[in-house]
Amino acid sequence: MSPGTKQRLWREIGLQLPFLLWLIVLWMLLWGQFTVLSALTGIVVALFVTRVFRLPTIELSGRINLWWTAILVVQFFAAVVHGSLSVAAQVLNLRRQPGAAIVAVPLRYADDLVMTHVAVTSSLIPGSLVVEADRGTRTLYLHVIGVRSRTDVDRQRAGVLRWERRIVRALGSPAQIRALRADEHGVEQHGVDQHGADPARGRGEKRP
Repeated sequence: MSPGTKQRLWREIGLQLPFLLWLIVLWMLLWGQFTVLSALTGIVVALFVTRVFRLPTIELSGRINLWWTAILVVQFFAAVVHGSLSVAAQVLNLRRQPGAAIVAVPLRYADDLVMTHVAVTSSLIPGSLVVEADRGTRTLYLHVIGVRSRTDVDRQRAGVLRWERRIVRALGSPAQIRALRADEHGVEQHGVDQHGADPARGRGEKRP
């Protein structure tokens, strides 16, 4: 084996290893068991999926913000608890049946990796489940319970977009971070203008 072939092999292993670990963790989360047996079966499933259903190698962003990642983890577990209580309350309320809907959520900053993270996060929170993902338009379709009005639909969609922003802050690429910050800055500037600020003041001009 030539040195160039060995280098490419080790590079591919390094790129695929995080995905293998993530698949193992996801397998254990789906079964709700963190045991040696679930870890071993997760390894078998992860190897089977990555070897049999081979997909093009996805480059990692090369960026992990530990502070935003820690916040993301805390917010995720809080959302799981809140979602569990909310679903239980809706099920136990015999006088009012919980509504349900399929909600389309066009993502704004996601590539394949971020889109996968958003889909998995949304599916693990009780009350919502991703039923389809359109890679071409970066759109997730979620089955959501507790939806009775257009306002509820908008609230659910906004919640998924918040998870996208959180994941981008924690794991997104520099280009995604720049796009997110530009949009946030634009929203803040628009809000200031709506409250009566004169954009001309930024150029040193005076109001008459």
